Amino acid sequence: MKKKIIISSCSFFCLLTVVFLWSKIVGTKADAVVHEENNPYEETRIKTIIFPLENGTFGYDIYKNDSVLIHQPSRPGVSGNIGFKTEEDALKVAELVIKKILNNEIPPTITKEELQDLKVL
Repeated sequence: MKKKIIISSCSFFCLLTVVFLWSKIVGTKADAVVHEENNPYEETRIKTIIFPLENGTFGYDIYKNDSVLIHQPSRPGVSGNIGFKTEEDALKVAELVIKKILNNEIPPTITKEELQDLKVL
């Protein structure tokens, strides 16, 4: 009986040693190196201006401080050069673009699916 306890104890400690060594080789999430980029737009003043186009549609400009960051006279993510049907549609998309910029998603690409979700198509 004493022999079984000693063998069990040795087996248990061997298993603990293997697990410990394996975690050192493989690493854990706590050991992972995380690369974070500073968001260059965090403390930037960003504004939107909606402008009319000749064909009765609308586009938008997004300004970073006092400089034009994005000039968008047509709907992004869609073929052709057609603007937004309403000022509200242009503003919805501009707000999504600003949200992406503030989340450091550069370039702030807009997909056709996102336009559908915003109901601007």
